[in-house]
Amino acid sequence: MISLGRVLKPAAFMDRDGVLNVDTGYVFRWEDFVWVAGAKDAVKLLNEAGYLVFVVTNQSGIARGYFKEADIVALHCWMNQELGACGAHVDAFYYCPHHPNATSIPYRKVCGCRKPAPGLLLQAMEEWPVDKSGSFLVGDKRSDLEAAIGAGLPGYLFKGSDLFVFIKNLLVKRRGYAFERTW
Repeated sequence: MISLGRVLKPAAFMDRDGVLNVDTGYVFRWEDFVWVAGAKDAVKLLNEAGYLVFVVTNQSGIARGYFKEADIVALHCWMNQELGACGAHVDAFYYCPHHPNATSIPYRKVCGCRKPAPGLLLQAMEEWPVDKSGSFLVGDKRSDLEAAIGAGLPGYLFKGSDLFVFIKNLLVKRRGYAFERTW
């Protein structure tokens, strides 16, 4: 699909904690980051299937004063380096640093980017050539799915186990793909 001279691509919006990494609470250092089984291969599969891949994540630890935005940016850079080592990448990371009960005043607010609000997804769709009709979100919480609905996208609940298998089955179901794992 083409829009105003831009070739549109489907996008996979991925929550971070609980989908790409094990959610141990307020992960902001690479030393504490544990990939979910199959996560790197899942991102690679999405890349190879022609999807833009976006991470959309609430990071209230910033608002609570547990860590700084620079820590999250550094972690996301590290994640992409790790993914790059296996031939995969995330196209962009979007995070919400806000919380209505924040200890840090600049971050204390009700905003449109904190899931379940769809702001992070809408921002990505505005900044990138996203084919909304072929896009979806994968999350591990109801708030993720509500954000997808608010953005006009289907949302899928990931309950753990192997993310590669989950994504492969999802792509087969959505687009009728047949995949053979070659890595």
